[in-house]
Amino acid sequence: MKKFLVATALAGCVMGASAQNIIERPTFGDNWNIGIDVGATTPLKGHSFFQNMRPTVGLHFGKQLTPLFGVGVEGIFGINTSSVNGHRHSHTAFDNSYVGGYGTFNLTNAFLGFSCDPRPFGLEAVAGIGWSRDYIANHHDPNDISTKFGLNFNFNVSENVSIALKPSVLFNLTGNNSEYKNMGFNARRANFNIAVGFNYNFGPGFECVVPVDNSAEIAALNDRVNTLRADIDGRDAALAAANAKNAELTAALAAANAKPAKVVKENTLSSVRYVFFKIGSSKITADQMPNVEMIAAYLKNHPKAKVQIRGYASPDGSLEFNERLAAARAESVKNSLIKKYNIPSDRIDAKGEGIGNMFAEESWNRVSICTLEE
Repeated sequence: MKKFLVATALAGCVMGASAQNIIERPTFGDNWNIGIDVGATTPLKGHSFFQNMRPTVGLHFGKQLTPLFGVGVEGIFGINTSSVNGHRHSHTAFDNSYVGGYGTFNLTNAFLGFSCDPRPFGLEAVAGIGWSRDYIANHHDPNDISTKFGLNFNFNVSENVSIALKPSVLFNLTGNNSEYKNMGFNARRANFNIAVGFNYNFGPGFECVVPVDNSAEIAALNDRVNTLRADIDGRDAALAAANAKNAELTAALAAANAKPAKVVKENTLSSVRYVFFKIGSSKITADQMPNVEMIAAYLKNHPKAKVQIRGYASPDGSLEFNERLAAARAESVKNSLIKKYNIPSDRIDAKGEGIGNMFAEESWNRVSICTLEE
C-alpha cells in the first residue's frame, strides 16, 4: 500500500510539472551535453573505506529529452595506485573501467514543476547499466555486467556551463564469475563513487510558450455578434430593400456583360489578376505571390502599361473595419510591386472599394482585383 501511495504521489508530481507550463518542443539536435568527471572510488563494504580509495576520471555524453528525462553514455576509469604500497597489481595506467548507458530523472522539475526561468540548482536521479573490466597483471582480466545508481547535484554556472557533485554506487552484478551463477546486488561487490562533473550544455534548453489570453476580446466580439443578430431580426424592411438593390445591381452587371466586344477585349481575363486574402488580413500569403509576380512581369515587359488595383472585403465585421481592410489590401499589393519588383508608384492606382459582392462565394470577395491597362 505504501508503494502504491508513493507511486501515485510521484505520478501526480510529474503530471503537475507537465501541466503548469506549455513547453516548446525541441528538435533532435537540441539539448546535447558533454563533460568530464574527476573523483574517487572505494569499496562500499568488506574493505577499508579510505585505505582502498583511489582517484577516477571519466567522460560523459548525453541528451536531455524532456524537462524530466535524459539519456547518455559514460566511461569511468580508476587510476592505478596499486604500486604505492610496494605492490603492482596492474601494468596499465588504469586498473579498472566502466562503460555504460544511463538515464536521468529531474527530481527538481518533478516536484517543483518546470520553471520558465533557469534555476541555479537542480537535483537528478541517475540509473545505468554497462560493462566493467578489471586490469590485473599476469592474470585474466574479468569482464562483468554492472549497474549504477546515484544522484547529480547540478549547479548552473551560466546558460551553458554547469558543475555537478555526483555521488553513486556501482554494483558488480556478475561478481567476476565467468559462469554468472552468483548474479545479483551485493554490497561486498559494490563501489562507492564520488565525482565532480564539469558539463557543457549545447542548449537551447526548454522554453515556455506563453498562451495569449484573448478571452476578453472574444467575449466582446460575441456580444457584438449577438447585438447584430438582434438588429437583423428587426430589419425585414431593410433586408427587402437590400434585396431590391441587389436585383438592380445584378441587372446592371448583366447589362455590363452584354456590352460590345470592344469593351470586353479591353478588359479580358488576361488583363485581370486576382490576389486573395485570408479573413481579416491584408498580408499577401506565399500562394498568392505568383499573381503579384505576373503583374510585375507584365508591367516590366510593357513600359507604358499601368495597373489599377481595387481592394475589397467580405461582409464579416463592421462597415468601418471592412473599408479600412479593403484599402489596406489594395495598398499591400501596391507596396509589394514597388518594394519587391521596383515598379514606379506613378504606374499604380490603388484604392479600397469597401465590401465586395462580385462573387457568390463570400470568401472570394476578400480580394484585390488588379486590372492592367495600356
